[in-house]
Amino acid sequence: MSFLNIAFPIASALPVSQLAISTVIGSARPLLGLGILATMLIVFKPLLVGMLRAALLVINPKKSREEKTAGRNLRNTLAIRRIANDLDGTSPNMAAELRALAARG
Repeated sequence: MSFLNIAFPIASALPVSQLAISTVIGSARPLLGLGILATMLIVFKPLLVGMLRAALLVINPKKSREEKTAGRNLRNTLAIRRIANDLDGTSPNMAAELRALAARG
């Protein structure tokens, strides 16, 4: 212990306090960054949700009413033809009528 430590006690306590402050700041920095990130996500949530929906529409566009109706009609026609093929061996007249019905669409 020197005379300067007695005359200036703050000078000897400065390295300890600097270490404590740097530890607190070092642990608070990631929390501060996480808080800023969370705030930015909350503030820009509508914009981010809109961009995500637009990207999903680019990947998988919605079908129009006519496209949905055409797809439904195609599935129904294929189902009628499948039933007609099943009935072909047991009831050929019914199968022919079902094929005619499927041909009309």
